[in-house]
Amino acid sequence: MKHDKISIKWKIFVYLLGFTVAIIAILWLFQIVYLNTFYKVIKRHELNNVAKMVEKYVGNDNFQTIISNISRKYDVCINVIDTNGDSLYSAETKPGCAIHNVSKQQYSDYYEIAKAAGGSTTLDLDDKEHVGNGQNNGEVKPEQNDDIKSVDNEETEITQSDVVQNEDLKVDESKPLDIRMDDNGGHFKMFNFRDNSQSVVYMNILKTDDTEELLLINSLITPVDATVSTLRIQLTYITVITLILALLIALLISKRVSRSIIKVSDSAKKFAKGALDVHFDGRDYREIAELSDTLNYATEELSKTENLRRELIANVSHDLRTPLTMIIAYSEVMRDLPGENTPENVQVVIDEAKRLTDLVNDMLDISKLQAGVMTLNKSIYNLTDSIIDVMERYSKLKSQDGYNITFEYTEKVKVEADEQKMHQVLYNLINNAINYTGDKKIVKVKQIVKGNIVRIEVIDCGIGIEKDKLPYIWDRYYKIDKTHKRAISGTGLGLSIVRNILELHEAKYGVNSIKDKGSIFWFEIRVIR
Repeated sequence: MKHDKISIKWKIFVYLLGFTVAIIAILWLFQIVYLNTFYKVIKRHELNNVAKMVEKYVGNDNFQTIISNISRKYDVCINVIDTNGDSLYSAETKPGCAIHNVSKQQYSDYYEIAKAAGGSTTLDLDDKEHVGNGQNNGEVKPEQNDDIKSVDNEETEITQSDVVQNEDLKVDESKPLDIRMDDNGGHFKMFNFRDNSQSVVYMNILKTDDTEELLLINSLITPVDATVSTLRIQLTYITVITLILALLIALLISKRVSRSIIKVSDSAKKFAKGALDVHFDGRDYREIAELSDTLNYATEELSKTENLRRELIANVSHDLRTPLTMIIAYSEVMRDLPGENTPENVQVVIDEAKRLTDLVNDMLDISKLQAGVMTLNKSIYNLTDSIIDVMERYSKLKSQDGYNITFEYTEKVKVEADEQKMHQVLYNLINNAINYTGDKKIVKVKQIVKGNIVRIEVIDCGIGIEKDKLPYIWDRYYKIDKTHKRAISGTGLGLSIVRNILELHEAKYGVNSIKDKGSIFWFEIRVIR
């Protein structure tokens, strides 16, 4: 039957390729789309950690040295001011830092912002909103450029045309520059507003004794546009290379993984068509190896069952044909020949008809037992008397053919069981012993009582059973002697019936046998006192 579903090889291929695409997509999201966001989050987290570290050392005698070291290590600016806007402690890593080049009024504004926020807050400052960002600043001495005019302590805005061309200065002609005179009156600080850098300022009101101080920590968030551009180019190459490798690897893995499964599937198709000699040899993976072993075991068992079925047909055909042939032959003799209609000939016909009936009944019984539809009608009865009754039915066999069939017991016991089914067990075990006892024709039945358990043994002095064949004698249709011969009594299906009846009674059973010395078949059942 043809299925429309995709094969396992292509499913594995699609899954591996999909996984690779998902990983690449995640890389693009994290490295390109959300890189700036992650960068800001990390910088803010770092700023908070630095703030906690600084606050820890407030009041320390070496506070100035400590904040200077922290400032250099984490590349941040630190400033502690009083309520009047005067700087008490300061550490600056970049000239023109956002928290150092502001007026007292701005310090006062910072203080009010922090106070309104409950004592601490974080403030984002754009470069264009604050002249203190010294990301791209430089110092130019007046005497180095005669074209720059300055006024003491006044801010002067000039354009590119007012500045002598200088190889060290790379500026945008379309945007103004801001140049300020420093407090010493000898140097200018030039601020370029052309980048999109952003300052993050952490503010916290520190309370020491009865006074309040404002802690300011500034960290510069540099634009990552250039980095994103570089990463985009790199990831483009990485994506192409990774996809090509993923395609090749996915094809290779899917082919290798599915190879054994396809092989086992092909063998299973042959097996389904009746090829019982097929062998499953998938060994690449543990699960496939276990599946192959299970299928090989099933193949062996089905082969055995098929062989036994063929033997059963041959044996049953023989057993059915023999009584039918005798019934027809004796009936024709009695019809065609005068004086042959004797009681002896009639008895032969009756006996063969009974044998035929027993054979059919046994086949029906074993079918019911193996199907689990046979029920037990348990009752308490005398097992010893039941065995004696069975033994009396073999008296004719003993007198005519010289069989020595004996029953040994020391006391009579009662059991709770299905008496009719236990009769059948005894008949089949004794019949089996008679069929295989050999020329000595000795069969013993023993009853041994041990506490609350009675053990019944049926002993013959026949050919015995080889040790490697003992586990199979209870199987349906199994015959040790493959050369079929007509049994003296019984149908030849006895041991399989015995096993199923004893298992229904939850009784223990078994066989002990020695080659060329005979066998002992036994079962045990609980005694009712």
